[in-house]
Amino acid sequence: MKISTKGRYGLTIMIELAKQYGQGPIPLRQIAAENDLSEAYLEQLVSPLRNSGLVKSVRGAYGGYMLSKPPHLISAADVIRVLEGPIQPVEGIENEAPPQRQLWMGIRDAVKNVLDTTSLEDLASYKEQDSDDGYMFYI
Repeated sequence: MKISTKGRYGLTIMIELAKQYGQGPIPLRQIAAENDLSEAYLEQLVSPLRNSGLVKSVRGAYGGYMLSKPPHLISAADVIRVLEGPIQPVEGIENEAPPQRQLWMGIRDAVKNVLDTTSLEDLASYKEQDSDDGYMFYI
């Protein structure tokens, strides 16, 4: 499974909103500028996030977007599923021979588990720590 820019940038929007949760609406132009992304592209991505109920919009001079619920209640999987569709590494898994089907299902389940158990709060409070083999992800 390859996550496209839709999923990656959509997650960026959501992480930025999580970082500022409770501080009112955040304009997309601010998120775009801080992350060197196209505001027009972010506008396209935020629409399905709003339609799915993950974010809400506020109109006006001080408007923007904010999470519809606390960051600990929104998983990375929620965002990826809205923007990318179902999480599956291989199409037609049911037509595979049993050993391959088991492999693909194991990969699918592992990816789902990571996405399902990682909240926006986890991602917003991410810290890199030195370790012997590079960086470790602490959530």
